[in-house]
Amino acid sequence: MIYPDSLQKLINSYKKLPGIGEKSAERLALSTLDFTEEDINMFSESLTNAKASLKKCSICGHLTDKEICNICSDDSRDKNLICVIEDYKSVFAFEKVGNYRGTYHVLNGLISPMDNISIEDINLSSLVKRVESLEHPELILALKSSIEGETTTLYIKKIFEKKNVVISRLSYGIPMGAEIDYMDLLTLDKALEDRKKISEV
Repeated sequence: MIYPDSLQKLINSYKKLPGIGEKSAERLALSTLDFTEEDINMFSESLTNAKASLKKCSICGHLTDKEICNICSDDSRDKNLICVIEDYKSVFAFEKVGNYRGTYHVLNGLISPMDNISIEDINLSSLVKRVESLEHPELILALKSSIEGETTTLYIKKIFEKKNVVISRLSYGIPMGAEIDYMDLLTLDKALEDRKKISEV
């Protein structure tokens, strides 16, 4: 081992982050050593506080440090318009676009028999309850174009059949398998604007 044990542990910690390899982890670890004591304490405290205080919104499943997230509690948002997404990272992507004025529903996963992820393992039951309480609901399915995304889309479409729910999906300008949170804002905005209706309502 060429690094002191404590430095190696710090490098290994950074390597747990997505997209961070050995070289990047080494750079981050060495840069961290240049932090002041105050910066180190703030960094450590931020990590601890984020882990302890962030939880899922009781309505939509998005990240929040309150019982209800700031989007669900915003009375100016259209509660009848729900964008259904795989994870909370996609919420941040849509909010950066800035043109969407509806709400979200975070599934926290997609149906995937290959990975033993079933209907019960994702946040679908609360979506049904939300929709049933609305007068003129529209669901925008913003799921990636993959086998898992298509399977989940078809299931959602099936459970809302004959329930007077408009269901649309993002337009097909999105590359196959693309992650929503990695798309450029212009493409995402256009995909949302040009969404395609897929329900019979």
